[in-house]
Amino acid sequence: MRKLVIIIHPDMENSVVNRMWKNALINEQIDVVDLYELYPDRNIDVAREQERLMSYDTIVFQFPLYWYSSPPLLKQYQDEVFLFNFAYGPEGTKLRDKKFAIATTVGSLEEDYSEEGSNRFTLDTLLSPFVATFNYIGAQYKGHFEQYGTVNHATKNELIEGSKHYIEFVKAL
Repeated sequence: MRKLVIIIHPDMENSVVNRMWKNALINEQIDVVDLYELYPDRNIDVAREQERLMSYDTIVFQFPLYWYSSPPLLKQYQDEVFLFNFAYGPEGTKLRDKKFAIATTVGSLEEDYSEEGSNRFTLDTLLSPFVATFNYIGAQYKGHFEQYGTVNHATKNELIEGSKHYIEFVKAL
């Protein structure tokens, strides 16, 4: 099973957790593509990305939760790469039955992401547009991995443990 983690973080240099996760993935010899590093000008090579997606069985989108969604390059990537007759439509079967998952970092605490919490929505609810997309293209959604409290809440040991759990999550896909 070939696995690919697509990282979408616009400021990886100043990231703590996503950078830690990226390094852990590389150390485990899991294939990683950093979209902001690969496309700093935001000009996505659609044919290259479609070929890349077709060559893997499992794809993980890794990103920090930004304003209750993903960084903008992931939306652009989906809009430009998940095309008619590639990802959907009469001949759009190229991603069918592939496994997709999400890995996200969340600055706030877990209790903030509940109907009673300060955000009033669960992380599952906020990620539902991605799940709907995976369903629409006939892919298998394998769930998400998250680390809460990444801004001023989690200890270094919690971040290290979270990184280990993330690697286990990816390997188990």
